[in-house]
Amino acid sequence: MNELAQYPVIHEQIVAWGDMDAFGHVNNVLYYRYIESARIRYLDCLNIFDEKIYTVVASNQCKYLSPVFYPDTLKIGARIEEMRNSAFRMSYLLWSTVQEKVVATGEAVMVVVDPVHLTKQAIPEFVKQKIIKLEQQVGHELHT
Repeated sequence: MNELAQYPVIHEQIVAWGDMDAFGHVNNVLYYRYIESARIRYLDCLNIFDEKIYTVVASNQCKYLSPVFYPDTLKIGARIEEMRNSAFRMSYLLWSTVQEKVVATGEAVMVVVDPVHLTKQAIPEFVKQKIIKLEQQVGHELHT
């Protein structure tokens, strides 16, 4: 589980029986929900919702490395890899406690937007500083 050491936010996701598909493993769509939960936990650590800062997912992807089955608990690491003017790129690592290995990885680009016009706006400087501080807690070097 050392792979999670450089992820400042780790979300625990219990795999439910209903998460499985007809093939008996977790449906691929559910991984995006799991990742979303980890992303929200990360953003909560920044108090971004209290500050009325709005983000949208510009793109995302998931690489499935090993199927996941019920019962299991996933530990999902979330971190920011890169910050730009109005966007940041997050990465995710999904660790199976049953299989004791990484079962998937993911990535998403988040864009900060004006809530009225839905146009890009710069990431506020105080948010950038919170991100840098959070990432430094685990020794993760952020690309800017």
